[in-house]
Formats: sequence, C-alpha cells, structure tokens
Amino acid sequence: MEQIYHHIMHSQDEFIALRRDLHQHPELGLEETRTSNIIVDRLRSWGYEVHRGMAKTGVVGTLRVGSGGKTLGLRADMDALPMREQNDKPWRSITENRFHGCGHDGHTATLLCAAEYLARSRRFRGTLHLIFQPGEELLYGGRMMLEDGLFRQFPCDAIYALHNMPGIKKGHFHTRTGAMLASADTLHIEVIGKGGHGAFPEKTTDATLVACQIVLALQTIVARNVSPFDRAVVTVGSLCSGEAPNIINASALLKLSVRALDNSVRQHLLQRIQEIAQGQAQSFGAGVRIEHINGCPALINDADATAFAVGVARELVDEEMICTDAAPVMGSEDFAFMLEQNPRGGYLFLGAGDEPDRCMVHHPGYDFNDELIAPGALFFSRLAERFLQ
Repeated sequence: MEQIYHHIMHSQDEFIALRRDLHQHPELGLEETRTSNIIVDRLRSWGYEVHRGMAKTGVVGTLRVGSGGKTLGLRADMDALPMREQNDKPWRSITENRFHGCGHDGHTATLLCAAEYLARSRRFRGTLHLIFQPGEELLYGGRMMLEDGLFRQFPCDAIYALHNMPGIKKGHFHTRTGAMLASADTLHIEVIGKGGHGAFPEKTTDATLVACQIVLALQTIVARNVSPFDRAVVTVGSLCSGEAPNIINASALLKLSVRALDNSVRQHLLQRIQEIAQGQAQSFGAGVRIEHINGCPALINDADATAFAVGVARELVDEEMICTDAAPVMGSEDFAFMLEQNPRGGYLFLGAGDEPDRCMVHHPGYDFNDELIAPGALFFSRLAERFLQ
C-alpha cells in the first residue's frame, strides 16, 4: 500500500494537468478522436497492447503479467456534453457548446494514472483490460462496444467502474448490492389527427388536445400501475404542436423519459405507455405512432463483486468513509450494458465533496474535483493487485 501511495501521489500533478487538457478540448460521444489518441499514446508508451475502433473511438489497453491467472476489466468513460460551460477556470472549454460537465475527463485521467502505476510496478499475475468507452452520455456507447465484440475479444472475470459524485463527502465511497442506477428509455409519441381552422373545431381531430390527454393519462402509470414499493418515473419532457393560435393542428409530438430500478417494472412501464397512448388517441378518433429511440437497462451490482470492492476500499479509507447501502439513483449509466452481459462486477460513486457551492454534474458551473484523481487511482490500482494476486 505504501508503494502505491507514494507512486501515485508523486505522479498526480501530471494527471491533473492531463485532466485539465482534456477539459479544455471536450469531444462529444463517438467523436472522441483527440482523447483516444492521447490515451493510445500513453498506454503504448507504458507497454500496453492497444486495440482501438470499438464503437468508433473506443480504446482497450491490455497488460499481461505472468502466465494464466484471472482477468480484470476497469472502465472509464471519455465523452463530453453538448452544453455551454459557465465558469472562469483557466482550463475551461475552448469549444463552443462542448463541455465536460459530468467529469469524464477526470475518469479518464484517473484510470490512466492507475494504468501508469500498474505498468511500472507489475505487482500482479494475470490479465488487465482497461476499457475507455465513448458515448456514455448517449447511453449506447457501451452497448456499441459490446456489439463490436468487447467481451468476446477481451473476456473479463470481473469488471468495475467508478464515477465522481458531488453531494457526497470528498473521498467517500458509496455503493450497494443490486440495483444502483435506473434504466432509461427515450420514446417519441406522434399523435395523428386532422387539422383545420381554429373557428371550426367540429371539423377537426385536434392533435394538441389528444396529446394533452395522453400526458395526463401517462401520469397514472406510476400512481396506479406500479407498486408503491417500486421506483419509477415517467416524464414528458417535450410537447410540440403547431405555432399559430388559430390553427388546430393535425399532429403533435411528445418526447418521454422513462426510468425504473427493476427491469421487469421497466417492461411494464413501456407496455402501459403504449396501451394508454393508443387508447387515448382512439377515444378521440386519432392515431399514434410510438418510436423507441433508445433504451438502457438498470445498473445491477453483483453481491460478491461489490463486497470485494468494498474490501479494497477499507484498505484505503476509514470505515466511516464507506457506505455499502447507498440509496439507488434514478439517473442512468450505460455501464449497465456491460454488467448485463457480464454480471460479475460493480459500480461505485467516489464523493467529490458536499460543499454548498459545489455544482452537481450536468450543471454549467460544474468542474471535476482534481483531488479525486489520486484516491480513484489508488482504488483502481489496489483493486487490480488484489483481484489479480
């Protein structure tokens, strides 16, 4: 432990500088070409075998020590958000409407910091796969890597990921067994009516009215179709229909975000949304077209893998800095796809600080807390050494 600590603390300034460089040059999902090039150059210089091209810009670095042994996967996300940064940091984004507002720049720098230590020390026996994933904010970058053969080419006995989290005390680890983050589905519901003049509603089928009725009816799903002991959210984030006050519109478009912590509840929500939308539209003589834009399963932590990660955290911090029954979060994370295909793994939050002025992720004033790079890299490094003993 002392060797890991001294090495990472000695090198952390280098990776803070790297994180800030990545922050200044943010790239959206599946466009992370510059970021991938930096990762590839670093990994190759440390002796990793490098594979690139999964999900367009994904990178996998492999380090083998000895013969045989187990295989471990550690994952970091790379992409930024399509939003404008609002702070005066010297390393703020230089690209308009591109911003590392979730800390993926920090996650990448943290895993690279651990990668450098593990390559120098090689105090393990087995195979280490470092997975740098694009397109997490799209909620399908992870799925694309799997479709491109991630675990067929790089099988893992266990996989882990770490995410910074403002609102949790700095350096504290929060996790839980079972569902930790919600599924997420995006749906578009197009209402098809019959337009006309606003003065003659009897000659029309008002798509706007039908859309409003659907919005109201959808709110009964969580209240009346989901057990009070289950968590679910149905949000209609957008209703678009027409531009003029004296025109009854022939069409309207609803955009929905649907979330659940249980994948069976998720399927029930999707079924009821379809039934309600179709039933409401039919009652007014209108039609609907429902399009499932994207979907991500709930993130489920394996009990044994989570217990192993907690045991590693206990080597690094006091017990009071570890929460093993963290409340589930209705946000989503496409590492869930990797855990769905390879359930032996876990996901943890690393507290970024709970100061009143610390911005939450996806806030325009957010900035990754650079003081997390060292503890995050320590955790990944010790996890690898323990798992690959």
